[in-house]
Amino acid sequence: MDVDASQATNAHGGHGDLDDDGKEKRTDIFVCLSVETEFTSSEIITPIGVRGTVWTATAHIITAVIGSGVLSLAWAMAQLGWVAGPVVLLIFAGITYYMCSLLADCYRDGDPVSGKRNYTYTEAVESYLGGWYVFFCGFCQYVNMFGTGIGYTITASVSAAAILKSNCFHSQGHDADCTQNTSSYIIGFGVVEAIFSQLPNFHELWWLSVVAAVMSFSYATIAVGLALRQTLSGPTGKTSLTGTVVGVDVNYEQKIWMSFQALGNIAFAYSYTIILIEIQDTLRAPPAENKTMRQATILGVATTTAFYMLCGCLGYSAFGNGAPGNILTGFYEPYWLVDFANVCIVLHLVGGFQVFLQPLFAVVEDAVASWCPSLRESTVAGVNMFRLVWRTAFVGLITLSAVLLPFFNSILGILGSVAFWPLTVFFPVEMHIRQRQIQRFSTKWLMLQSLSFICFLITLGACASSVQGVIDSLKTYKPFETKS
Repeated sequence: MDVDASQATNAHGGHGDLDDDGKEKRTDIFVCLSVETEFTSSEIITPIGVRGTVWTATAHIITAVIGSGVLSLAWAMAQLGWVAGPVVLLIFAGITYYMCSLLADCYRDGDPVSGKRNYTYTEAVESYLGGWYVFFCGFCQYVNMFGTGIGYTITASVSAAAILKSNCFHSQGHDADCTQNTSSYIIGFGVVEAIFSQLPNFHELWWLSVVAAVMSFSYATIAVGLALRQTLSGPTGKTSLTGTVVGVDVNYEQKIWMSFQALGNIAFAYSYTIILIEIQDTLRAPPAENKTMRQATILGVATTTAFYMLCGCLGYSAFGNGAPGNILTGFYEPYWLVDFANVCIVLHLVGGFQVFLQPLFAVVEDAVASWCPSLRESTVAGVNMFRLVWRTAFVGLITLSAVLLPFFNSILGILGSVAFWPLTVFFPVEMHIRQRQIQRFSTKWLMLQSLSFICFLITLGACASSVQGVIDSLKTYKPFETKS
């Protein structure tokens, strides 16, 4: 890119240093990135005035990965047991690291030091693959965004109901009937999100990102602490090497379905590759961004895996084979701390919902603007009517879907499986093959395609089992009467 003197003026009015793409030197000035994948926290905030380094990138990764997905890990461990559970966590961690290493090389076209930059995941796919790959990538992203909106709504409503349940158990005893109707909480969450969705510009949401990131660390840490406390002081549930016991906890068919569903929940907790390119774009060079990103990835994934091991294993140890789908719903005391953790979840998801869906709002509104500019620009009393109607209707559709399908672990399993193979494995493998010009049917090509195919089978099994879980739940489900 040619940059003349007039373009060399930085954002503060001076003639600052420019990177090779004509943009100002990469610095972390409250960068807010939207994670277009799993249920994990999608809020990346970087402190003012610090150039992107391996440490800031590591912090981004940890912030992005550790989020509401951690809540289902104790349940997933209960389905798999002490042997398969930790092994599966490590396998997913290894796959995530390897795929992120491949993807890090795709930040630039050609030469990893001087090649043209790709600023987003989709740009990298378009640059290296093009054609139908771009359409498929966009389809996966937007389907995942819509599904994640449903997942956020369900999780927030369950956590809001858990606050009243905790207070009820504290005042009336643990044998009292303290069930709550979650449908009303789902509708309430939808109303709040419909109001927040009217914020016109994504950059105005940075403060929501700050709150959401702090909240996600808070409730995840509290969950680990409460699980450790119950493990040490009791009472604890019965555990086994293979998890839930056939004939005691589940039948044979349920064991198979739930084991695959657990894989989807774990996959959901690990996905973050969709924002790796955006994180990499904050890094200074030299050294080459791909080298720094590999170092940050191994540090971030290792830290996250250690935290997941603590949460999953301690949660399983505390509750045994009867571990709840959302670990925090299993604790009653100290009620004030449980309440605080659930408030953190709700606040996190209020912000996360907006951070996650604002890119989808922008895509639709840009398309409308190109098709019919007058429709987008029409206002009544200063209110953009298209934005008001479209965003409210979309949030309403998500809310209705959550009311009709309020099944926490099944929805998480579907989201994790849908995001895992195409966005975490398929595209990085295909871009790496195209970038390195790996010959078809060579040893490396066969190994990469075999890995991709195995991951596809895992995705297929996890998705099928999660859909089966939804079908089973619908057999006894009464709309608007869901209890938790």
